[in-house]
Amino acid sequence: MSAPPKTVLRATPQEEAAIRAAVRRAEGRTVAGAEHVQGLFDLLADPDVSDPIYDLPRPITLESIAQWVTDSEMLRQEGRCILAVSLDDQGKVAGYSRFTVWPDRASAELAGARRADLQNSGAGRQGLAKSVAWMFEILGVRLIGLTAGVDNIRSSKTIDGAGFKRMGEVESVRPDGAIRRSLYWELDRAEWVRTHRL
Repeated sequence: MSAPPKTVLRATPQEEAAIRAAVRRAEGRTVAGAEHVQGLFDLLADPDVSDPIYDLPRPITLESIAQWVTDSEMLRQEGRCILAVSLDDQGKVAGYSRFTVWPDRASAELAGARRADLQNSGAGRQGLAKSVAWMFEILGVRLIGLTAGVDNIRSSKTIDGAGFKRMGEVESVRPDGAIRRSLYWELDRAEWVRTHRL
């Protein structure tokens, strides 16, 4: 289960409405639909891809992934979530990103994964940088919180490299109720603009 960032921001009513509208539009993203369920299942059935991710439906079955896609779309219509897919040259699902948004707090988090054969190519770092820019510039949030399992060294290095500030640990709750200790980071838009935007 996703949890909002530790730092509490308060959005103005206008800011909240603009963020919700931007989430509903999901400009520049391929929103996951029924046509992507099989591809997402194929991606996430690989434990090398799915095991490190705490907020996926468990167990991972075709039915649970279909429900996850449906639930995510309902949340998108409320302006609170985007489940997006990336496709390879053959049109197969190569990865996913799930943006969970708290419009009233102008905040968001991001989870995602790439197919095992596409990992360790440096594309994850580039993908995170692009997603962060998109969340700040297109969605209009002012704060992003991220987590990674305490033993997930690769994700930790990627998040550190993207300029996020480590802020201790949190307990992440999986949909099946299991608890995972997670490292926790935040990045606010002002800091991102200062250090990353050209």
